[in-house]
Amino acid sequence: MSKVAYVFPGQGSQYVGMGKDLYENSSIAKEMFEKANTILGLDIQRIMFEGSADELKSTDVAQPAILLHSAILTELISLSNFSAVAGHSLGEYSALFATGSLTLENALQLVQLRGRAMLKTSDIKKGTMAAIIGIERNKLELLCSQSQHFGIVQCANFNSPEQIVISGEPQAVYEVMNLAKQNGAKLAKELVVSGAFHSELMRPAEQSLNQKLELTEIKDSKIPIYANVTAQKVYHQTEIKQLLIKQLTSPVRWVETIENMIFDGIDEFVEIGPGKVLQGLIKKINPDVKISGIDKFLDMN
Repeated sequence: MSKVAYVFPGQGSQYVGMGKDLYENSSIAKEMFEKANTILGLDIQRIMFEGSADELKSTDVAQPAILLHSAILTELISLSNFSAVAGHSLGEYSALFATGSLTLENALQLVQLRGRAMLKTSDIKKGTMAAIIGIERNKLELLCSQSQHFGIVQCANFNSPEQIVISGEPQAVYEVMNLAKQNGAKLAKELVVSGAFHSELMRPAEQSLNQKLELTEIKDSKIPIYANVTAQKVYHQTEIKQLLIKQLTSPVRWVETIENMIFDGIDEFVEIGPGKVLQGLIKKINPDVKISGIDKFLDMN
């Protein structure tokens, strides 16, 4: 029998119109959208359905929008047969909702605050990110280390064996991009982001998120949650909270996460939420596992 894991996408997967078909076809979805508007204190529904791409990609809007989309899908499908969950960065909060560790209200409030804290930090300390394709992890980590005199720069996302994202102060990131191309990288491309996520530049955001987490109930999970920071299984609320804080400045170890899940017997992955980014990454990590996604109402039939 197949062992299924549900995986949840992070920021960058949002698109204008996301969730509209769910709203139009499900009374549960409609109720959750209305509830989310009240919780967030903004018309998230309007932004998701009719807002501009720029409005939707703002960190403090994109994060609750993606989580809400994933949460609604989670409610609409049967999750009784899943054996594990994982989420890419922000997606970890969606995964916690799926296991029942976080309520919708708590999850939305946390990611809204997280997005605002990251945006505020980015305004104070400008940073950027870049995708590097076709260079070994060890070599890229060494290049980051060698470029520290230009500023903070580090590996932020180990997305696939071929793709690693770096993050940090602009001059240092540009230096690593140049060195990576000189050392055989197929591509080094700056990303359109508002800050240096998953780097030391996000350190100031930790305090406000930590304060909110201390006041938020997170239940222990009966289903293993594979954490970004360690790529290992976690169950206990204390450890979950600690890792959510560390996640802001630590790399997303997505390759190791998927490899560890497969080692533990997972042979089918279902992406729950907008887009197909994680499906593409998992296919590159291991083309032999079964991969699918649920983004729209029709995907559930």
